[in-house]
Amino acid sequence: MRILIVNKSLIPVTLYGGTERVIWYLGKELSKLGHKITYLVKNGSTCDFGTIIPIDDTKDIIEQIPDNVDIVHFNFSPPNIDQIKKPYIVTMHGNANTTNELNINTVFVSKNHANRFGSESYVYNGLDWEDYTKPNLTTKRDSFHFLGKAAWRLKNVQGAIDVIKGTKAERLKVLGGTRLNISMGFRFTTSPRVTFYGMIGGTKKDAILNKSKGLIFPVKWHEPFGLALTESLYYGAPVFGTPYGSLPELITEEVGFLSNKKADLVNAVSNVSSFSKKTCHDYAVENFNSKKMALSYLDKYETILSNQKINLKSPQLIAPLKNKFLDWY
Repeated sequence: MRILIVNKSLIPVTLYGGTERVIWYLGKELSKLGHKITYLVKNGSTCDFGTIIPIDDTKDIIEQIPDNVDIVHFNFSPPNIDQIKKPYIVTMHGNANTTNELNINTVFVSKNHANRFGSESYVYNGLDWEDYTKPNLTTKRDSFHFLGKAAWRLKNVQGAIDVIKGTKAERLKVLGGTRLNISMGFRFTTSPRVTFYGMIGGTKKDAILNKSKGLIFPVKWHEPFGLALTESLYYGAPVFGTPYGSLPELITEEVGFLSNKKADLVNAVSNVSSFSKKTCHDYAVENFNSKKMALSYLDKYETILSNQKINLKSPQLIAPLKNKFLDWY
């Protein structure tokens, strides 16, 4: 099959870039399975297992789709998508809080994500764990971590800091933010038990996760999926987060604890030794790998190529949120 993957981004990614990481590993796995991969992405992208077509920002994205592909996999919904002459699907990676109808061929990234839009169509994000540093599940763990765009108040890095400060002596390493953040209302954290690492990736990030006792992830929105969850679990770090979005679906009681109450998370974090690093690692490897993701998307491609639609009707958000932030006590 000749597959075109489209996204307005640069690949490969070295630091933060959830969608970019997912589409890279998707294409890589599909290539291993014998399919011909082409990316329509930002100029400057490179790929050793597929062809790159640089996006021309002066032209409509639909006009740039080559004739010699069998199916197009969009990772955003471009204008005039209904004018495309090729079979296509659209993966929605983020959230929306409007009741606008989405494209009928939309695929979501978790069951909760899909259900909130009246859909049953989803594919879990998968990663190529061979690209990650092999975890040492017997190494001594020295702190907890937060992983995500800390500048987003929805991610609630302040909540993660408050959980750690609620313990007797635990420490937190924040990956993805700075101690001083004026854009968040001049946030400045003075606690010596909190260390900020900014936007890091690769082996530096792996090394921190490999020495982490667990991920503190008290998000205040419906997380669509959350690569921070699966990456942390891969390194044997259980997840302590809020029961929103994909988290109740992905985080079982064997690999984490969920509550929107700080006191509950403080208590759970204090009992982190009750979780098995190996159980967390095995769970991530088995359920959230890139081959499993690729095979699931192939099923979606086959549905489209057999002249069927992904959804019976156009997905539409069932219950828009009245408040920007979900409850955190």
